[in-house]
Order: sequence, then C-alpha cells, then structure tokens
Amino acid sequence: MSKSFYGEKNLTMLTDFYELTMANGYFANEFKDRICYFDMFFRKVPDDGGFAIMAGVEQLVEYLSELRFTEEDIDYLRSKNIFNAEFLEYLKNFKFCCDVWAVPEGTPIFPGEPIITVRGPAIQAQFIETMVLLCINHQSLIATKTNRIVRAAQGRAVMEFGSRRAQGFDGAVYGARAAYIGGCAGTACTISDQLFGVPALGTMAHSWVQLFDSEYEAFKAYATEYPGNCVLLVDTYNVLKSGVPNAIKVFNEVLVPQGFRPAGIRIDSGDITYLSRKARRMLDEAGFEDCKICASNSLDEYIIRDMLMQGAKVDSFGVGERLITSSSEPVFGGVYKLAAVERADGSLIPKIKISENVTKITTPCFKNVWRLFDRETDKAIADVITMHDEVIEDEKPYTIFDPDHIWKRKTVENFRAVPLLTQIFKGGECVYTPRALGAIRAYCMAQVDTLWEEVTRFENPHNYYVDLSQRLWDEKNRMLSEKTY
Repeated sequence: MSKSFYGEKNLTMLTDFYELTMANGYFANEFKDRICYFDMFFRKVPDDGGFAIMAGVEQLVEYLSELRFTEEDIDYLRSKNIFNAEFLEYLKNFKFCCDVWAVPEGTPIFPGEPIITVRGPAIQAQFIETMVLLCINHQSLIATKTNRIVRAAQGRAVMEFGSRRAQGFDGAVYGARAAYIGGCAGTACTISDQLFGVPALGTMAHSWVQLFDSEYEAFKAYATEYPGNCVLLVDTYNVLKSGVPNAIKVFNEVLVPQGFRPAGIRIDSGDITYLSRKARRMLDEAGFEDCKICASNSLDEYIIRDMLMQGAKVDSFGVGERLITSSSEPVFGGVYKLAAVERADGSLIPKIKISENVTKITTPCFKNVWRLFDRETDKAIADVITMHDEVIEDEKPYTIFDPDHIWKRKTVENFRAVPLLTQIFKGGECVYTPRALGAIRAYCMAQVDTLWEEVTRFENPHNYYVDLSQRLWDEKNRMLSEKTY
C-alpha cells in the first residue's frame, strides 16, 4: 500500500452526526450486534456518460484499518449530553469487525450495481457510511472525468495541473491520485508523487519569464539549467512574434551545441489551434520537428476534442480546474443503503427502500456483481447482479433480461463470467492486497478497452445493461407486489 497521507490524523469523527445518534439508539434498543448488510451504489453517471471509474478503495482501507475512538473523541461526545454512558464505554473499547467487499479500483462501473458491500454489526456498518461515500465518491468522480479527457486526447499525454484550484489540499492530493488512475500521465502536485508515485511534471510559469530583463534571457537561463528537459512557455508576450522565435534561437545557441534536443514548448493562451499550427511550421522549418507542443488553459474533453478536429498540432495537454474539480458535474451521487438483516440463525431478511421516484427504489438482499465478456471479442456484454450465493456458469448458455422491461431478453453463449466484488476486510481484519498505482492505471485502461465504442462516446452513449438474475428479480418483485417491506 502507498504511504498514507492521513499521517497521525484520526479521522474516526469525520462522520455525519446522525450516524452517532443512530448508533446510540441502536445500542439502547439492543441492535448493536444485529448483523446488517449495506450497499454503496450510484444512480447516474456524471456528465451523462456511459460509465464511471471506480477509485478510492485504498483510502477507504486506510480509514477502516485505523478506526478507533480516542479519549478526546469520547470527551467531546460526552459534552453533548445526549449519549448514554454505556454507549460511550462501548465506543471507548471499539474494535472494527465488519466484512467489506469492493469492486477493484480502475474498474468501469455502472448505475445501480453495488460497488461496496458492508456486512457487520448495525452500529459499525451504519457508522462508516460517511467515509465510505467520501472516499469512493470523490476519487471515482475525478477518475471518471479524467478518463473522458484522456479519451478525447486520442493517445496524447494529459497532465493534471489543477492543484491550486482543487477544493482543499486533500482534494488536490487525492484528486491527482484519481486522475492518474483515470489515465493522466502525471501531475503538477509534488506530494502526490512523493506519497503515491504519480509522476510529478512541470516546467516554468510566466513569472520566470517576467523576472528576467528579456524573454530571450529567461529562455537561455532555463535551457542552461535544464538542457535535458527543456520546455519553454512561449505565450508571456507574443507566441509567434516573440515566444517561438526566441525559443528557436535558444535551442540553437544552448541545446544543440551540447548535443541536446528541445523537449517542447507550451502555449497557455490565445487560439491554441491556430497558434499551434503556426508554431509547428516554424519549429519544423528550423529543424526541430521533434520538439513537442503542449497546450494548457482551462481545457476539458470537449475543447480538446474540437481542437484536434480543427487540426491543432498539439502533442500533450495540461488540464487544471475542469479536471480536478470535475466542474461540469462536481458531484458523484453514490449512496449507501440497507439491503438485508441477519436473523439469529444466520438466514437473511431482505430490505428494500420504496420511493415515489422509481429510480430511488433499491435492490434488496446480499448480492454479487458479475461481468459477462464475449470470448471472441473480449468485449463486455452486460453486468448481472445476483444473490451472493449464485454462480453464473459460463460453460452453458445464460439468459439475461432488462429488469425494467422484462420482455427484452437475450441468451448469451461463448462468454466468460467474472465476479467483480472482492473482499477487502474479513471480520474487521484487512485482507486487501495492495496494487501499485501504475498497475491500477494500466488495468483501468485495459478494462475501458473492453467497452464498445457506443458505450464510451460522449453524447448519447449506448445504455450498458445492468441486469438482475432471475432469483434476485423474483425476490425484489415479490417484495414490491406483496408489500413485505
């Protein structure tokens, strides 16, 4: 596991206050040991996209591994004068003992399917709701937005440049981590390199150029200091009349005599499509065909897509505020709902939430999620939510159906079925196997490639089916029909 950013901070009390008042009530009503099952899922993909990217599991593991109440926490709660003394004593001796399952980081995920499942005593399973949602919602949002931007760049490198406009320091740090999972090549956030190994990248600001008596002197000083990785910011004064000519002059005077080649130039303002085309011609005519052009300045997937369609000669992109804040849709709407309760004999009582808004009706029971892949194309066919003890046997045909329009049925053959949820805690003990962040990033790219292009397009993406098994659909339908909730 990567080095923790939490350090010595105890985040146990980072919870909604009603989690504590409910826990106190559960204790008073002798529910503290009642075993419950909760699911985290989301209802809508940000930006009306076709899929989202799972991220934040490692930080959830860190939180759950350090869950404890300090004397200061107990004193604070006692000062509220609403908590029972016996309950506070229970918290003083608190030990996390839940089972937790999660979809691995980097996996494409879809609305309605459980991406985290928690089984444990009511007090504990309920209490961790806030941090489950916080860890997964934030990083999944940024990873999802990043992946859209990276796909728009069509193989060109995208760098995360948003630290200074992130929502708080932890938004910058964990946002950079999530952006790397989503496909960024690196980050300007140095501490994310130090903690997680996200490659730190960057060159100069306009202030570097302004501090010198001339743009030429600024470029010359930088090239002298960093000949092996010389990227010059050429838009401080005038890109075509000053910036690019001075860059070419310095390349010839400082780099070439030492046997170095320029790494690139960066354009941070103006009509970048037009400027990049002109700059490319100037660089090529000067013999620097290998000099890359980087673009920045309030970019997003739509601007990048349009620039490339219009013939921009850009080799990489630095993307800041619109990535790190997911400004087009800054909320990932993950929710955490009760799905089942255990009887004393271990059998389950399914639980369902009913709403006038049908999209808010939950799916009951202890569940698993399976992804079906076509063996010939290796493309994802659909996801199927099943009872936890169900196994989809891929040696024989399997019929899937739309849970809302059940006449839409399809029998799939020659497929492989892969369960998505993996256990990360067993009886409160961490059984999570850490993966290098680079491996998670590579896994994410490979898994996105299993989706059909119709699912990955930006506008009106194809609806990827998340179906229910017949057993699970029957149980949900029975509860709705018989009103057994």
